[in-house]
Amino acid sequence: MAKMQPVNFKHVDEFLDYLPEAERLLVEHLREIVWDCIPDAREKLSYNVPYYSRNRRICFIWPSAIPWGKVKKEGVMFGFCTGHLLTDDVGYLEKGGRKIVYAKTFFAPEEIEVDLLKSFILEAVELDRQIGGKR
Repeated sequence: MAKMQPVNFKHVDEFLDYLPEAERLLVEHLREIVWDCIPDAREKLSYNVPYYSRNRRICFIWPSAIPWGKVKKEGVMFGFCTGHLLTDDVGYLEKGGRKIVYAKTFFAPEEIEVDLLKSFILEAVELDRQIGGKR
């Protein structure tokens, strides 16, 4: 069991089954968008939430039903692992005091501006291609 979390999922299906219906529907919608943009991504649970990678971690989906320590959140966060490198002239992504990981929190599927989110995902994929396995 993870130190900061009262859950420990072995598979994505366990994770999905754990979620309240509203969050599960939102997570499933976001997963579809990810698969549309990155059909060859690897989906792996880290910190009990799905992360998507090719060369490195690109993005993740973190519903509020999955706690991190004592931090209480609402909605479902879609995060970019190298969000600080993305072009965000419209201020779409939430920085939240973070220096590298930027995110967008959604509360309902209809809030997702699919084309805009896809443009961020595709830019993140291109960055992953450029950076590759470099550390």
